[in-house]
Amino acid sequence: MNLVVNGDAESGPGGSAEPVTGVTGWEVREGAPALIAYSLGNGYPGAADPGPATRGSRFFSGGNSPRTALVQDITLPTRGATGRRSVDAGKVRYTLLGWLGGYATQEDGARLSVEFRDADGTPVALSVLGPVTAAERLSRTALLERTATATVPPGARTARVLLVFTRSGGGTSNDGYADAISLTLHTTEGPQ
Repeated sequence: MNLVVNGDAESGPGGSAEPVTGVTGWEVREGAPALIAYSLGNGYPGAADPGPATRGSRFFSGGNSPRTALVQDITLPTRGATGRRSVDAGKVRYTLLGWLGGYATQEDGARLSVEFRDADGTPVALSVLGPVTAAERLSRTALLERTATATVPPGARTARVLLVFTRSGGGTSNDGYADAISLTLHTTEGPQ
């Protein structure tokens, strides 16, 4: 089960290149993101461009702010196979996944991270994905899959997911893109 709410940019306002003031499930910490429709055209990623095989109708972009940051704080499960007892025994692994990209030869990009924190809010582990460079995209407008998998650190109680879009050069658009953001947990014991 994906612990990230609205990791696919499908909920709430948006659908154009115009920035929005709020994003369902996320706290906008800096800048103003845009939730752009794949059907918009005008050089934005479309259905024929590299990206998630199963994609909805929209993706995240940095809007027109030089830096845009979205945050989601997630309380980890307290019970069940991926609950606290299993976490503290080192028997729970996580997978952070996101499709990250940008526009043509530009180096505007998106970075996705998860920071696990203990009960006091102290960071105990960090995984960072991206940004995807223009060279990695073969100078195409594209979103590429990036993933990290590791053990949830014993004592972790929350996870902070941070999605940051950075404009690297000129222009007014922040053409860092992201879609299909997920954080999933699974146990290392028994059948999977």
